Amino acid sequence: MSFDTLGLLPELLRAVSEQGYEVPTPVQAQAIPIILQGRDLMAGAQTGTGKTAAFTLPMLQRLAHHGNTSSSPARHAIRALVLTPTRELAMQVEESVRTYGKYLPLRSTTIFGGVNINPQTAALRKGVEILVATPGRLMDHYQQGNLHFGNLEILILDEADRMLDMGFIRDIKKILALLPPGRQNILCSATFGGEIRELATSLLHNPANVDVAPRNTATSLVKQMILPVDRGRKRELLSYLIKMRPMEQVLVFTRTKHGANHLSDQLEKDGIKSMAIHGNKSQPQRIKALEDFKAGSIKVLVATDIAARGLDIDQLPHVVNFELPHVPEDYIHRIGRTGRAGTEGEALSLVCVDEQKLLKDIEKLLKKDLPKQVIPNFEPDPSIKAEPIVMGRGGQSRGPRPGGRPGGGHSSTRTERSSPHSQPRTRTSPRGK
Repeated sequence: MSFDTLGLLPELLRAVSEQGYEVPTPVQAQAIPIILQGRDLMAGAQTGTGKTAAFTLPMLQRLAHHGNTSSSPARHAIRALVLTPTRELAMQVEESVRTYGKYLPLRSTTIFGGVNINPQTAALRKGVEILVATPGRLMDHYQQGNLHFGNLEILILDEADRMLDMGFIRDIKKILALLPPGRQNILCSATFGGEIRELATSLLHNPANVDVAPRNTATSLVKQMILPVDRGRKRELLSYLIKMRPMEQVLVFTRTKHGANHLSDQLEKDGIKSMAIHGNKSQPQRIKALEDFKAGSIKVLVATDIAARGLDIDQLPHVVNFELPHVPEDYIHRIGRTGRAGTEGEALSLVCVDEQKLLKDIEKLLKKDLPKQVIPNFEPDPSIKAEPIVMGRGGQSRGPRPGGRPGGGHSSTRTERSSPHSQPRTRTSPRGK
């Protein structure tokens, strides 16, 4: 099957071809014809499956028949709204809209928190047909009178499960109450828990279903390996691997912002160009870190879980879990940064004795034992006893006894909380969504 067989406009096919893509991914092949028919859709797809193009291309086509080149805001009422959980995903989606819609007379913009609201207000007042937004900032603009939804035709909730995880359900319900009936609704989610199904039932009307990957599974293109090591030697092992293998582009995950900063500083002392990215970094800092990483001027990007969902880097070869996440599903989101769009990737996890319970939870979720490899000269010391890993929320801990220090040797005792307005900046990769 090729994109030519999906019934897309020549202008869209031209834009797709210019990106070098000829064969649609499974979610694109299934979802595009359904959306073109105007049906509601519930799509089960993780990032890396091509889901952004799967809804962007048919959305552009359905809006194109009313396209115009007028400069009047009244002629550019919002006709499609895409809600995303984070600013980086909003940017990726809107860049995808621009990329594929470059030959169509449709306007788009993105709005999200954490930045000056005035340029966003100016863009909205100029008029756009397609708006990509995070829920919190969308409500800010609506309350200021910058938005009107009377002409809305299409609503897309992207990564709906993540939006619920981040506490956006109240904002989403408020937004839904503002929208006109009779619109087309598309809901994309990597997981489908009870709350998501409840939302889908209230939102979707006789929806078609597309499910391209089993729930909570890691892509087969990612080679996973557990590297047992003592907590105090993790950084030494990481530096050794990066230098000796060698590893040219590595995304490393820690549990906390403090841990990310500390590890990045230590890698720099080891002669490895590194930078940290997390919710406390300013927007310019995030943009520079990602641009430098993609350009190859820094070798290692150290990130917290807040970056795990939206971060998108073409053909990223290596992901390293310097510390295992508290939530098993976050492991899948982390390693999903590699092995994207048909390219192979590697995910290494440096696991100390403190993290055995976390590892067992991950293996239980994956329904398999992960392969393990002990690196010579980094064999774990069997005399070292496990210490609990202190959770950030409510002071809960995992481990054999209360008290103690966090695992990995570098974490603080608080985990980073997700925030709607504190996300890192990313760029889109059309096939990577």
